[in-house]
Amino acid sequence: MKNTPSRSTACITLFVIAIIAYNCGNNKPKGDGTKADSTILAEDYGAFQNHRDSVPSKQQYPDSLFVLSHDYPTTVTPVVNPPWQQALNGQPISESNVFAYMDSLKSYVAPNVLPFFTNNKEWTAAKYGWFQEPWLGSQREAILGTYLGNGNPANMFKTLKEDEAGYALVLYDSTAGYTVGQIWGKTGQKVNLLNDAAQFTEGSVIVKFAFSNVNYPYWPVLKDAQTFSIYDTIPTTENPKTGYQMRKVSFFQMDVIVKDSKTSPKTGWVYSTFVYDMNAKGSMWEKMVPLGAMWGDDPGVNSPIAPPYPKLYETVINPNAPAYSKETLGWGGRLSGPNDGAVAQEAVDINTHKPYKNLALSSCMSCHSPAQDTFKSFLLPAPFPTSDTLFVYTPGSADWNLWFRDNAGNVPFDAGQVGMDYDMVMAFKSVGAYEQAKTPAAQNVLLKNNLEAVRRFRRHNTKSKFWH
Repeated sequence: MKNTPSRSTACITLFVIAIIAYNCGNNKPKGDGTKADSTILAEDYGAFQNHRDSVPSKQQYPDSLFVLSHDYPTTVTPVVNPPWQQALNGQPISESNVFAYMDSLKSYVAPNVLPFFTNNKEWTAAKYGWFQEPWLGSQREAILGTYLGNGNPANMFKTLKEDEAGYALVLYDSTAGYTVGQIWGKTGQKVNLLNDAAQFTEGSVIVKFAFSNVNYPYWPVLKDAQTFSIYDTIPTTENPKTGYQMRKVSFFQMDVIVKDSKTSPKTGWVYSTFVYDMNAKGSMWEKMVPLGAMWGDDPGVNSPIAPPYPKLYETVINPNAPAYSKETLGWGGRLSGPNDGAVAQEAVDINTHKPYKNLALSSCMSCHSPAQDTFKSFLLPAPFPTSDTLFVYTPGSADWNLWFRDNAGNVPFDAGQVGMDYDMVMAFKSVGAYEQAKTPAAQNVLLKNNLEAVRRFRRHNTKSKFWH
């Protein structure tokens, strides 16, 4: 069964003032990477806090609550000749074999993922060999341990008539969990980026579940999707009550990404996205069909902002994927799922002041590419927002194309930074939360200001519904 959260365990981290090592202020590691003035606030924060303090009563939810899995492995054995590579039959990945590759990945994770759906009350990440990122306890709701990811405003999809909030849960397998442990250690009280500590071992697998708080029939494409209970505050047409309530969410997207430098020698990663298809036959698992995969950002293809798009060589999209899932593909048709926020309903060219509607401006790998020790560049091809308007670089320009390079994971997006191997969740969310937990004098000013700029912009553009 899910373990009941230990208040004493959580309190250990809440009352510790630690001397921690983090090189954000200097942008690159020096010496032993430590800074004596980087003290953590004694109250309100903990690296391994399980979830927010707001929890349902036993009458509302009688089962056990989410427990963070953070006993990261201290040794690792690289995966040799994995089944997904075997699925390619010795050929380069392409549109002829990419779905066999994706099916192999899905089958590989199934034994330790399926129990989440078939017997969730008995499932824990630790029991099935998964690990999670630290420092996000104050953002996690208490039941599934999800946190708010990207939301979709009304009419982003033809079938979506109200604002939708997406919830995410990220799982690192034991091979990937080793790297998480190399970054955070056993205490989570310092960030280690020395000697390529943030570079994932070959064969690392990371899975992300995405859930929608708008369910069938309010979002018709989610008919018969599996639903779960969470404890959160965002009202919907279905459940308009304010404040913390038991709320329903639907599972509708799963990303499986793998460190596979043999298949993807330029970036080192293959990203694959599965989406819910209500018309597919079979079980819930079988209804999660391929949307597509990508292993690079096609820097050699300068796509127009509207179809018809030229052929891509590092993205393959399933032509039979459900229609809604293809409405939010990224720039030039590059891979991006319906939960990924790659389309801006409104944007303005910062150079020409041309307004755009429904501008596809990102992709899975584009968004992850600024993962580095300091959040110096925005996740989208744009400067950090300084107003209520999203100003973007001119599509296809030199500035824009910085987000569409095929860099190796140890190559930082910005000179002088430390590349964090495309792990945007770790670089943006975990390190960001860790940095905010420091005493003000020890916080990195650039990182703090950029994070706050993003929060201000997103609060405005979601009318504060999505943010606590």
